[in-house]
Amino acid sequence: MITPPDGLPVYRVLTGPDDAAFCHRVSEALALGYRLHGGPAVTFNGERVIVAQAVLWGEQP
Repeated sequence: MITPPDGLPVYRVLTGPDDAAFCHRVSEALALGYRLHGGPAVTFNGERVIVAQAVLWGEQP
């Protein structure tokens, strides 16, 4: 597939609490054909750890 499915963008930043649901969202993006772009960003909002992970569509150049 040349473009992401379902009209998804080529570049995405997935964010959320550091929990199993977030890990599943990243895993689903990888299974669709996205690849990790850099490492995750992690912060603490006073109550819980929040993570962000950028993903890019397609194979590495």
